[in-house]
Amino acid sequence: MDEHIFIVAYDISDQRRWRQVFKAMQGYGEWLQLSIFQCRLDRKHLAQFESHLSDLVSHEEDHLMIMDLGPADSVSPKVRSVGKRFEPVQREATIV
Repeated sequence: MDEHIFIVAYDISDQRRWRQVFKAMQGYGEWLQLSIFQCRLDRKHLAQFESHLSDLVSHEEDHLMIMDLGPADSVSPKVRSVGKRFEPVQREATIV
């Protein structure tokens, strides 16, 4: 299925847009911290994800970064964490 693990971080200047982006992000990945999510996406879902978020943000005021950590089944993220433990997103069945 060629899924990759992505870390998504965003800085949204408007509270209403921030809430919209936060809600949209919950449909694509796991919340790690205030404006940071971990997502497991294939190419099709990555394209949908980028298009959806592009419609929500202000391209002049906001910033959204998508960091590709590599293939989900073979990547072993080297993450140092203080406090709560970091857990990579696992493949799970999705019921639609």
